[in-house]
Amino acid sequence: MGQDRQERVSTSLADAVAEEIGASLAPVDAALERLYPGDPGTRRPVHTVYVPGDEYTADTVRAWGDQALAALDEHAPGAASFGAVLGIDRALAEDVYARVRAKLQREPIEDLRVDFEDGYGHRSDAEEDETAARAARLVAEATAHGTPATAAPWTGIRMKCMEAAVRDRGIRTLDIFLTGLMRAGGLPGGLVLTLPKVTYAEQVAAMTRLLDAFEKTWGLAPGRIGFEIQIETSQSILAADGTATVARMIQAADGRATGLHYGTFDYSACLGVSAACQSSDHPAADHAKAVMQVAAAGTGVRVSDGSTNVLPVGTTEKVHDAWRLHYGLTRRALARAYYQGWDMHPGHLPTRYAAVFAFYREGFATAAARLRRYAERAGGDVMDEPATAKALAGYLLRGLDCGALDEAEVTRESGLDRAGLESYASPRRGGLTVSAQ
Repeated sequence: MGQDRQERVSTSLADAVAEEIGASLAPVDAALERLYPGDPGTRRPVHTVYVPGDEYTADTVRAWGDQALAALDEHAPGAASFGAVLGIDRALAEDVYARVRAKLQREPIEDLRVDFEDGYGHRSDAEEDETAARAARLVAEATAHGTPATAAPWTGIRMKCMEAAVRDRGIRTLDIFLTGLMRAGGLPGGLVLTLPKVTYAEQVAAMTRLLDAFEKTWGLAPGRIGFEIQIETSQSILAADGTATVARMIQAADGRATGLHYGTFDYSACLGVSAACQSSDHPAADHAKAVMQVAAAGTGVRVSDGSTNVLPVGTTEKVHDAWRLHYGLTRRALARAYYQGWDMHPGHLPTRYAAVFAFYREGFATAAARLRRYAERAGGDVMDEPATAKALAGYLLRGLDCGALDEAEVTRESGLDRAGLESYASPRRGGLTVSAQ
């Protein structure tokens, strides 16, 4: 047979048509780049621990890890008993339990927030001034001399909100804290600030102006200091005109917003949910978090679930009940793409890490195999697209970062090293999804 016939290619439109369309969409192209830069692709913490300002000490991180290990020793001294409490398969429980104990020794807290809001309460100005200055000194010392076992990779403060009654106090505390850090050597790379009880986008804009003024005072690069927005009021979800306030808040931050954190109890109370029913799995919570998630998608702003106020203390039976509740809520959040949450007590750390590790261990083999087939174009029983490959790579990277997975096993099963995974999971460049490689 002869050579295959070469198809004749014909077009009808003049080049000027595409040029005109390109020119008309240039503002849209610019808006997409500015408003939806994609996830930064950096490691993210699996939780945030809040400690009242007056309780924060140089030993806080290590003390929490030691108390968590002691809770395991007392209430679940082995993998079998721990797995039985949480309903984890026996074989998986061995691996998870070992990783939990190792994590509590190596890096017990990933993200620590020294609290000057609800957890701290109202004190005299002199007392809060001194506490803020001490927090700055301790954070600076931990950053300079600590290890992950004694200093959390991310640390900062939650100031009081921008409402009139406490605004000046919150601004002063933030100023004292940041100034103390600068005088001690500069802002740490893992600095995180949290702005609570936001109701209007204008309050976010005010925080942005405040940080801009601080940066100019110290000659810092514009935008150096970011902050989280805590979603704790109905007005932060739905404005008086029916629009999604949280979306406007992200824009009001002018690129400084790093996260949206759901406040379980303030938000529930705002909607009139009775105290006994306030929980992160209440329908009202699911609605708020869904709005947060959609507003943040593609912006590079990450979302965090709230907490449970049921503490694992008391008898072994009570501890086990609290562990099961916390484990279940954490697994539920992970399945809904809320990869971070709050922990309120050292006893929550074992179940936080157990839930996270089990989530990634259970799905590891399937995710790695699917990504390998996609990368090698080998086909299979699932037809994956570039967006799915991005999600699979992100899943494996998050598992690596928190300690649920090991690099050697991920490379072996997926055929990709970390650089290869990052090439699939990288932030959007020139399109809403990463193109096939």
